Amino acid sequence: MKKIKYLLLVCALASTSAWGEDKAKSLDELLRLVQNAKVNESREHSQREAEFRKAKDQQAQLLSNAKGVKATEERRSDQLEKNFADNELRVEVLRAQLDKRLGTLKELFGHLTSAAGDARASLEQSVVSAQYPGRTQFLDELIAKMSSNTKLPSLAEIERLWYEINREMVASGQVVKFPAKVITVDGEQVTTEVVRIGAFNLVADGQYLNYTPATGALAELARQPRAYTGGAADLQTATEGFTRVGIDPTGPSGGGLLNALIDTPTLVEKWHQGAEVGYIITGVGVFAIILALWRFMVLLGVSRKVDAQLNNPEASADNPLGRVLKVAEAYPASDAESTELRLHEAVLKERPAIETGLNLLKIIAMVAPLLGLLGTVTGMIVVFQQITIFGAGDPKMMAGGISQALVTTVLGLVVAIPTVLMHTFVNGYAQRVLHILEEQSAGIVAQKVEGK
Repeated sequence: MKKIKYLLLVCALASTSAWGEDKAKSLDELLRLVQNAKVNESREHSQREAEFRKAKDQQAQLLSNAKGVKATEERRSDQLEKNFADNELRVEVLRAQLDKRLGTLKELFGHLTSAAGDARASLEQSVVSAQYPGRTQFLDELIAKMSSNTKLPSLAEIERLWYEINREMVASGQVVKFPAKVITVDGEQVTTEVVRIGAFNLVADGQYLNYTPATGALAELARQPRAYTGGAADLQTATEGFTRVGIDPTGPSGGGLLNALIDTPTLVEKWHQGAEVGYIITGVGVFAIILALWRFMVLLGVSRKVDAQLNNPEASADNPLGRVLKVAEAYPASDAESTELRLHEAVLKERPAIETGLNLLKIIAMVAPLLGLLGTVTGMIVVFQQITIFGAGDPKMMAGGISQALVTTVLGLVVAIPTVLMHTFVNGYAQRVLHILEEQSAGIVAQKVEGK
């Protein structure tokens, strides 16, 4: 009996947690709650069973529908496979019939396709397309038709291919003008008159143009071949006759020759390639020129005064010869040996002023090639460093160091050779003056000796 009461109490607690906050106050009420809970559970179970049966019936219906669709599609697939096989046989028959009817035209279409492809590649890159845009679009359509099994080109289209090839040939020998939009170096787009020189170059306002086949745009070259822009300007203003103008025959859109000519550095750019060593050599060379000119002007004046003193019996202190003669006149009673020593001393005093700067010119003539050698060594060091970092696959990576090496060598020789010549020339004037001084001194001594 106690076990039964305990079981009822557990059921009451379970029913209380399951059905809300209803609490049994007696065993009878607990029994009633348990009975109601059982009835409710039976109702829920019945409802769930009904839903399961309904879902099962629906799944069975869906499965039946799916099987019906599968059977229908399988029959349709069989029919399509049969139609495909029949169509393949029919296509083979029609293809054989087409080949038979085409006959030699098939070989002709092959040659036309090849000719159209070659013409398209040529016309797409040609500067003539800047004057006649849209030519390659027609060729694309023609090639697509001749390569198709369902379309054939018309006689008019084939004749147009022949016409375009001949027009390109004729245009390559013409110099014509036509209006077009040109992009200037400043990025501004202007409409101007463009001169087409055959199939080689395009010029406008005396400037060479670059043609971009992909977009059909015309733009002024960032750098112009200055030696030929004058001829381009003359050609644009000419109305008849022959005009001297430079063209690039290496490519239809401005080939490697024009680009190489444009990329060729100027003298100033080559000078800058020498970098710091090149600047030093240039400074030394400028100093040598200034020094040589200064000494030349000084010695030229001294030489003229000495020549004038030779014709003047009176000694003048404004020239070296006059000052030497004054020394002889200051000691008329001296013997020959004393006079010779005094005159020799006077000539020695004049020598430094006459030979000033000559030794420096000689030193510059010797140092300039050494500075060029220094630039060569530093340039080769840069080349080897670039080879270590980037490898030797790209010669352009090494061009800077090689240019520096060669330019400094050239600069050193350019400074040394003229400096040697200037030193020789100026030294000749100095030696001439000194020779006159020594000659006159020897003559005075000889007169002294004869006077004894």
